[in-house]
Amino acid sequence: MRWAIYSLIFLAQSLAVLAAPEVLITIYNRDLALVRDVRDMEFSKGMGEVFFRDVANRIDATSVHFLAPGVQMLEQNFDYDLVSSEKLLRKYLDQQVQLVMEDGSLFSGKLLFASSGEAGEIMLQDERGQVQLVRTAKMRDVTFPRLPEGLITRPTLRWLVDSPSSGAKRTEVSYLTGGVEWRADYVAVVGADGKSLSLSGWVTITNNSGATYKDAKVKLIAGEVHRAEEPRPLRAVMAKGMAFEEAAPQFEEKAFFEYHLYTLVRPSTIADNQTKQLSLFPPAEVAARKLYEYDSRRDPKRVRVSFEFTNSKADGLGMPLPAGRVRVYMQDEDGSQEFVGEDNIEHTPKDEKVRVAVGNAFDIAVERRQTDVRRISDRVSEEAYEVKLRNHKTEQVEVSVLDYFWGDWRVLESSLPYEKKSARQIEFKVKVNPDEEVVLTYRVRISY
Repeated sequence: MRWAIYSLIFLAQSLAVLAAPEVLITIYNRDLALVRDVRDMEFSKGMGEVFFRDVANRIDATSVHFLAPGVQMLEQNFDYDLVSSEKLLRKYLDQQVQLVMEDGSLFSGKLLFASSGEAGEIMLQDERGQVQLVRTAKMRDVTFPRLPEGLITRPTLRWLVDSPSSGAKRTEVSYLTGGVEWRADYVAVVGADGKSLSLSGWVTITNNSGATYKDAKVKLIAGEVHRAEEPRPLRAVMAKGMAFEEAAPQFEEKAFFEYHLYTLVRPSTIADNQTKQLSLFPPAEVAARKLYEYDSRRDPKRVRVSFEFTNSKADGLGMPLPAGRVRVYMQDEDGSQEFVGEDNIEHTPKDEKVRVAVGNAFDIAVERRQTDVRRISDRVSEEAYEVKLRNHKTEQVEVSVLDYFWGDWRVLESSLPYEKKSARQIEFKVKVNPDEEVVLTYRVRISY
């Protein structure tokens, strides 16, 4: 008997586990998520209506996939006409309502007119035919006999189905929705020697879809998923709260089709109107180098400062990095960390270089001018340039000077060595000692 009781308890626990609802949400980078909701639903034998509530109000109703054993869906309706005071008043025009005022007095009668807002008014006609005009600002309550047909309190999928039998059936519903997106945010702290970065990654999820995904299995897709048409822009809704969740590595990463898939190893609740941050990976020490670059096309008067590192295991990282924003901090002598700049990075596979621009160099001055231009023939010309670099720092710097030319070109004269980076780009590496000025000159012949 005891073993029979234990068997019944085990069977009941197993059924309870099987009957537990399951929510899985796969979130893409740009205003798109795939929701998979598995729950027990009651069906009557034969043809009838069933309701699937708590769906996102940004759902793409044409993307719904329904699966229940033996059940055939014949028709689907997405009801999103949510109840509000304004809609209730509109629905009850020419019907009986009762108003309760701030002082406790009552007005009842047929609703003739209603307007909302601070200066809103309601017009009633009582049983004697007299018309009363009441200001909504002085109202406390409005009593309606019942909820009008067609108004609902939550977005609802309403299906006409044909079921071979009655009872509870395990039902799987999946759909695409807007209003959910994610991005990667990184924090990089420059090492004391300036040759390393302590890099940590965060996942930021924003949910303005109109639904809460409780204890959901969360997956993130990093990559550019093609869609047949442009997705609707994410509505500008202020998030009600921000949740932070920090721990050891929480995501399992793997290649998936032509993208990368990041799966949260535990369930997490993503509430509506919430921004949630999850640790993508704990701080990793990454070997990095500081770069100085002068590109006159980008800024003719300033030298840009960047940090560059290789996303490899040998240099301290070596995992695919989703696109996102990198914020860079540096520790001051008093121990405080100061913000020094930020930049966006693209999706970066392992073993590729990452460059993060943080700002412009204060103590490096630059001047560039064209010193000569000659017309050799109708299709050949020569151009000469001069770039002056002055270093007011206490250590030597190396500045990468970039220039660009069109057509067939070759360098005739150069005061410093150069490298032809591409068919259009040339690069000079200019070393400048403290409190020194270096003048770079070069002449180029161009054929069109």
